[in-house]
Amino acid sequence: MSTAPVAQPPVSWMRPKYLLFAFIGLMMAYVLRHNESFLVNRADPVWQHYEPFKWWLLPHGLAGACALLLGPMQFSDRLRQRYAKLHRVAGRIYVVAALILAPLGAYIQYFTERMSAPRSFTIAAAVDAVLLMFTTGVAFAFIRQGKIQQHRAWMTRSFAVALVFVEVRVIGGVTGWDNLGIAATETIVWSCLAFSILAADVVLQWQELRRSRPLAAKAKAVAAR
Repeated sequence: MSTAPVAQPPVSWMRPKYLLFAFIGLMMAYVLRHNESFLVNRADPVWQHYEPFKWWLLPHGLAGACALLLGPMQFSDRLRQRYAKLHRVAGRIYVVAALILAPLGAYIQYFTERMSAPRSFTIAAAVDAVLLMFTTGVAFAFIRQGKIQQHRAWMTRSFAVALVFVEVRVIGGVTGWDNLGIAATETIVWSCLAFSILAADVVLQWQELRRSRPLAAKAKAVAAR
């Protein structure tokens, strides 16, 4: 019997997971260019809008950036297998960042009510914050118990909720609906929020289906012998 090592199949960068994260990266780049370009332009008049709550916005923005940038790292099998410590550290930073950005985002939106922002946006921000903290907390609780599959499922839901910030701005900017007034923006916000958990579960079910197909084919081949 041959004892030669079995060659591992090369990693395909065209896997759906990588394509999805590449698309998310494009969305983030679009938001930085279309919505957040004022960050590198001190003369931008939008700073006047942020002036009253800028010190709340700073930790919120830094925590949000950490969550959005570190989130995809939690779904890398190669990173988890080769650099387990880095995976754990990045995961803990993500958890802390999510638990900071969520309540601060809700508070900032509540603060902007004094600047004529509608109460419905505050409610949406509060719902978003609760969903993000809940899904992140459940994911952290599962990994503390060593339940990897449940942890990955709830991390997927957590990151899907975190992406609402990006999705709202991309949809509004690409379609031009962010110029149609508050009602259109409000519709986008609630729609993205409502579909965030559903979208995460669709991804989870699709992944489970892909994993189960080879096992079913193998079982069928064994039964046919």
